[in-house]
Amino acid sequence: MLNLFGRRSVVLVTLAVVMAVLPLLFPSSYYFRVASLVWVSALAAVGLNILMGKAGQVSLGHAGFFGIGAYAVAIGPAHLGLNALLAVMVGAVLSALLAFLVGRPILRLKGHYLAIATLGLGVLVAMVITTESGWTGGPDGMPVPKLSLFGWRVSGSNTWYWITAGLLLIGTWFALNLDDTPTGRAFRALHDSEIAARTAGVHVERFKLQAFVIAAVYASIAGSALAMMNGFVNPDQAGFLHSVELVTMVVLGGLGSIVGSIVGAAVLVLLPQLLTVFQDYEHFLLGLIIIVSMIFMRDGMVPMLAKLTMRARR
Repeated sequence: MLNLFGRRSVVLVTLAVVMAVLPLLFPSSYYFRVASLVWVSALAAVGLNILMGKAGQVSLGHAGFFGIGAYAVAIGPAHLGLNALLAVMVGAVLSALLAFLVGRPILRLKGHYLAIATLGLGVLVAMVITTESGWTGGPDGMPVPKLSLFGWRVSGSNTWYWITAGLLLIGTWFALNLDDTPTGRAFRALHDSEIAARTAGVHVERFKLQAFVIAAVYASIAGSALAMMNGFVNPDQAGFLHSVELVTMVVLGGLGSIVGSIVGAAVLVLLPQLLTVFQDYEHFLLGLIIIVSMIFMRDGMVPMLAKLTMRARR
């Protein structure tokens, strides 16, 4: 127990130190924006890893919840007169409610059937966003009002860097502490074997649903943060390709590894920035790097590095 507590503390302190030191190395506000994109993506990936890596369930429509959170902070203030922070909470509640209602039937499915069902959910959300142009602006998207805290309008890459960093730190703390709770242990049992978990008295359906709802809330909050940071939102944020990106972050970093989710998000956000010098070959090289990484690091980057470190110590 003490060892687990120590590891969690090391992860959180290390992450906080990295967040505090990075701004000292940034030569311009552009780097603050890229880092903010990493933190937002990592937040969504951490939530998805709770569902996929901890509870062993598949989701190919997770960007749908991301889109709900993003459009909540656009539609809420523009059409309903809601405060931006209240709109964030409304988006999270709506995402949780949708995950609860839809998750009850689809989480009875397994394997590729579950993957297709979650994919369908994501597609439906994206279609609603695209077609309801009176509310969402349709394919062109819509502007998002600036976040205002106690009369202070939040703006600038530097400010959003610290806001997104704080959100990721809180999300990481929750995910790490979840491991050592009865819910976290139930998730691990589900991941290993649903039959064994049920035999041991775990309410399989209930805990699957809990993981799905938690992951949806993470994605919604991440979507709200990105929309307010950009000042604009469009249907691509709820699209299938974004869902694939989130799954890739989780798998690339390491299923079941919270640190891996952050590393995977950093790699997938930073690599395109680094590969822009190759222009026409950018996407080809990005795909090739991901393929090679998954061939030689099947467990993900962080678990593989951890194994290599353990071998070196022996």
